[in-house]
Amino acid sequence: MTDKILSIKDLSINFGGLKAVDNVTFDIGRQEILGLLGPNGAGKTTCFNMISGVYKPTSGEIRLNGKRTDGLPAHQMAALGVGRTFQVVKPFSGLTVEENVIVSLGMPHYKNFFRSCKFWNTGANKKAAGKILETVGLEQEASSKAGLLPLGNLRKLEIARALALGPTLLLLDECFSGLRHEEIRIIEDLIRLIRDQGVSILLIEHNMRVAMGLSDRVVVLDHGRKLAEGTPSEVSADPAVIEAYLGKGEGDDVA
Repeated sequence: MTDKILSIKDLSINFGGLKAVDNVTFDIGRQEILGLLGPNGAGKTTCFNMISGVYKPTSGEIRLNGKRTDGLPAHQMAALGVGRTFQVVKPFSGLTVEENVIVSLGMPHYKNFFRSCKFWNTGANKKAAGKILETVGLEQEASSKAGLLPLGNLRKLEIARALALGPTLLLLDECFSGLRHEEIRIIEDLIRLIRDQGVSILLIEHNMRVAMGLSDRVVVLDHGRKLAEGTPSEVSADPAVIEAYLGKGEGDDVA
């Protein structure tokens, strides 16, 4: 088994005449936290969408555990062990927190929401959901309606639903957005815990301090191309990276 859980080689995608991602190459090691950073419009979320099966690349390769996966649909990527959160959290608002996780427990095996409902209210799934909610710190909110949760708990629920897929690779899309300082620290600790439990993590984050403090390595994109790659200290000292941010008038809280 390779020591790289994910390998991306010369990945590109075009939308009409726009090349949103242009020949991007990077790897993610096992139990590594890799930060995917860059100014707005750099192609970060588009990369996520190709890795998770939402978009089919125009060219290039994606390999998960050595297996070619570019072009596979999202439900197949979930079944292969790729979990994902979204910047805009949209739980099933009318369901409880526990029910939201139970729905996700069935998604790697079933292609739509209604089929996953067949798994509801089984003892095994309630137990599995309970363990996940305990991991993310939402066990006391299990019976609460998801639509009534504050943002910090919604971020936790989004991570819980991704963990219900049993991922070996977790894609986190701005899971700190809108959080207070104390909430950020809780999510940072949670991400490290998930990594320590054997999950590799690829994250997009606009808070540079958070991203640099959390990531083992960093890849920076700009205008769809890879601008830099290395440790947080190496990348933060790279003149090209400094120009990409400060040259655009953006502060050090943007990544």
